[in-house]
Amino acid sequence: MPYDDLLSRAHAHALDYLNALPERRVGSTATRDELMAALRTPLSGPGEAPEAVLDLLASQAPRGAVACNSPRYFGFVIGGATPVSLAADWLVSTWDQNAGIYVISPLVAVVEEVAGDWLLDLFDLPRDSGVGFVTGCQMANLTCLAAARHGVLRRVGWDVEIDGLQGAPRINVVASAESHITIDVALRYLGLGTKCIQRVESDAQGRMKPDALRAKLATLEGPTIVCAQAGNVNTGAFDPLREIGEACNAHGAWLHIDGAFGLWARASASSERRALIDGVELADSWATDAHKWLNVPYDCGVALVKSREDHRAAMTTAAAYLIQTQGVERDAVDWVPDFSRRARGVPTYANLRALGRDGIADLVDGLCARARQMAQGLAAEQGVAILADVVLNQVLVRFGDDDELTRRVVTGVQQEGTCWLSGTNWQGKAAMRISVSNWATSEEDAARSVAAILGVWRQVRG
Repeated sequence: MPYDDLLSRAHAHALDYLNALPERRVGSTATRDELMAALRTPLSGPGEAPEAVLDLLASQAPRGAVACNSPRYFGFVIGGATPVSLAADWLVSTWDQNAGIYVISPLVAVVEEVAGDWLLDLFDLPRDSGVGFVTGCQMANLTCLAAARHGVLRRVGWDVEIDGLQGAPRINVVASAESHITIDVALRYLGLGTKCIQRVESDAQGRMKPDALRAKLATLEGPTIVCAQAGNVNTGAFDPLREIGEACNAHGAWLHIDGAFGLWARASASSERRALIDGVELADSWATDAHKWLNVPYDCGVALVKSREDHRAAMTTAAAYLIQTQGVERDAVDWVPDFSRRARGVPTYANLRALGRDGIADLVDGLCARARQMAQGLAAEQGVAILADVVLNQVLVRFGDDDELTRRVVTGVQQEGTCWLSGTNWQGKAAMRISVSNWATSEEDAARSVAAILGVWRQVRG
């Protein structure tokens, strides 16, 4: 078989890469010019040996790829694929299914239907909600807000899918001062624009103030969408969702919750952690990622919408050449923006089934414990301050109460290589941002990373 040698070769390269993760430098070492020199060549006429191409790509990964799946990678909010989800993802590539409609892949349609049901059960959300597997929380937010746009206009007698936005009743969009940028981008894509957003004040932890929201809603008439947040990208803080949900329901507003990683707190075994997300069920739609805290390979986001009718109406399409189901079978194209798509729900199914409720709770709670461990270790050092309560897996750190010193520490840590993290600005101050999201991060990894960060800080302060 022509596959045998190449797949065996790829398997060996993959194991070399994975086995090196625990000890390798987390950041990349090669410059753009160096990678270009190794990889750029005129496209040949006859082509090259497949084995040589595979070997070339594999040879550049240790120096050119950032080890985002390292147990000491704390940048952005990026999980690392568990072994079972990675193995399932290999099967997805092997099967090479276009998961757009049932008739192309009954297997994937059923797997994703079951995975969607499990997620609704795990998060304890309305079981008849619509579910769509998308590329990430950007498209999950867009999908949910498209359903919201359809739903609030439908209530006032306007079909936006047929008649468009020209001449439509104006939609009020309300979001906190700390809403994630993907909300803004989704509104741009949906033709509503960012100017439509009416901002609500947030507190020192980044939580929307419910009194300010109620005051804002009292001034609004007509179709209204409110965007709340479960897990601030900097602090991990949760908007007071029950108060927000009750205010939205009283006003007749559609409530959307961006829970890119914070929605997974709903699966925690900790009553204190679950209390953070109390009231999430009052919303009309929810967006989250599986490639963050569920630790499946990129890419996989999830859009969940309480009204299946509004969800489907906003997404579905039809054409004479398609063979779409008229029965109980599930066509993914009814729930997501794209047609040709990878079977990205399969690794989610594999991880959910392999971990079970207890395993997912352990994953969430264990990484929260590692975040607290790192915060405590850093806070014990003179000149190091933790800027917000560590309620989840996010830690904000400032050094010497000085922007330039803080930025130098962030850069120094990235260059030192033990771990990798990024910087941010929080309420006008430069900060180091640590996100603990990888299933493999151990107490030892957290301690090594704290020691490396403090070593850089001591050098910087002189």
